[in-house]
Amino acid sequence: MLRRTSVSGLALAALLAPLAVHAQEWPSRPVRILVGSSAGGGTDAMARAVADRLGPMLKQPVVVENRPGASNTLAADATAKATDGHTLLMGVVTAHAIAPHLLKLNYDSNKDLVPVAYVGAVPNVLVATNGLPAQSVKELVALAKKEPGRINYASSGTGSTQHIAAETFKDAAGIDLTHVPYKGSSAALVDLVGGQVQMSFDTMPSVIGQIKNGKMRALAVTTPQRNPQLPQVPTMAEAGLPQVDIAAWYGIYMPATTPKAIQQRVNDAVNQVIAMPETQTRLGAVGAELKPMSQADFTAFHNAEYQRYGQLIRKNNIRID
Repeated sequence: MLRRTSVSGLALAALLAPLAVHAQEWPSRPVRILVGSSAGGGTDAMARAVADRLGPMLKQPVVVENRPGASNTLAADATAKATDGHTLLMGVVTAHAIAPHLLKLNYDSNKDLVPVAYVGAVPNVLVATNGLPAQSVKELVALAKKEPGRINYASSGTGSTQHIAAETFKDAAGIDLTHVPYKGSSAALVDLVGGQVQMSFDTMPSVIGQIKNGKMRALAVTTPQRNPQLPQVPTMAEAGLPQVDIAAWYGIYMPATTPKAIQQRVNDAVNQVIAMPETQTRLGAVGAELKPMSQADFTAFHNAEYQRYGQLIRKNNIRID
């Protein structure tokens, strides 16, 4: 019996040894991080901050490639089908927890991709045009109840976190708002500053500059705690609406065929990158809250968010026509 156990142990070690060597030798060429949105946005900022530090750590160039479109799912589709062994995806809540409930995808987001390393999250911010006579969430709700449907809210598109947050807000507050979807945040914010729309729940990286320059008014953040970049702005929970708990989160995904040892190496490396003071400072400036996480914890988080957003979408009857 002892001899069998010893032989079995040696056999197992022989099987695992090539995987360990393979992980140590990886990457053998430049690594790509695909991003499902245009350069300059929150997802792009996260990817570039990680790539800049990940390259020296892996001793290979790490290049960011932008493939915008279809609620961030074009990049996810390309990653799911990648066979080069050196393609990562900077995933975002829109692609992994929202779009699968709204779009017919050419891949299975829960089978063809695997969550590898959580990076962090940024809050959505309830912002209003300076011309709107509401200085707080309470005043905004009162105004919307007084004139149902008159207040328009902008989003970067149907199914975006801006859209989900606003619909959750409508349901929680018992008010009627009119949705005006745009093709991206840039155009939406131009019209918000100009007064063509009255409010939005945009992500902090997109609006923090406009808020600090006085071009729009921040009424609340959608995370449970206040954000250090906007410490004077209350949370939706403080405003009496804890149901509006929405954040744009980001994490590294890889094709499901990636060897487990390589997934673990990427998780370890990304956790080291986001723990670096320079990374914390760089992304903290746009309101990001970074958090090292094991792959198992990120997978559990991904699954919970997938279920949560599915419920929100069904409850609020959100569809892409």
